[in-house]
Amino acid sequence: MKSLLILVAVVFAGCSRSPEIPVYSAVPDFSLTERSNRPITRKDLDGKIWIADFIFTHCGGVCPAMSSQMERLQARLPREVMLVSFSVDPANDTPEVLTEYAKRYNADPERWLFLTGDLSGIQKLSIEGFKLGVDPTAGTEAEPITHSSRFVLVDRQGRIRGYYGVEDADSLDRIVADVKKLS
Repeated sequence: MKSLLILVAVVFAGCSRSPEIPVYSAVPDFSLTERSNRPITRKDLDGKIWIADFIFTHCGGVCPAMSSQMERLQARLPREVMLVSFSVDPANDTPEVLTEYAKRYNADPERWLFLTGDLSGIQKLSIEGFKLGVDPTAGTEAEPITHSSRFVLVDRQGRIRGYYGVEDADSLDRIVADVKKLS
C-alpha cells in the first residue's frame, strides 16, 4: 500500500508540473541610450527578467497598441521585472521624444526603459539578436517602418524564452504565467 501511495504521489507531481519554457537564443551585447540619456548595455539587464518590444513614437499602426499592452504588463508583473522598448526610428526618437512618449503610457522610469541609438545597430539587434523583422523601406503612410509586433521574454541570463503576439487575446496572460515560471 505504501509503495502505491508513493507511485501516485510521483505521478501526480509529474502531471502538475508545467512544461519547461524553451530557450531560443541569447540576446547579444548592445550599448544604447535610454530616454534619460544614460547608456544601457545588455549587461545592465543581467540578473533580471525582462520583456522587450520594438516600436517607434510616431507610428500610426501597431505601436500604440503595443505600448498600451506594455503599460498593462507594467501593472501586472512583479516590480523586479523590467520592460524594454527599443526604437526602430532613432533618427526621430531622441531621448527627449522618448521621454514624452513614455509619459503617455505612465512608464515607470525604474522599470520601463526606452532605448535609442544607431539605426544599423538597432536593426541588427532586432533581426539577428531577437530574430524579429524590421524594414524601414516597406511601410505604409501610417506605419512607415515595418517591424515585428511581438513581445519577447528574456530570462535572467539574457536568453530569449518566449515570443508573444500583441494581437493574441491571451498573450498578456501567457507572459505573466511564463514570468512566474521563470521567477
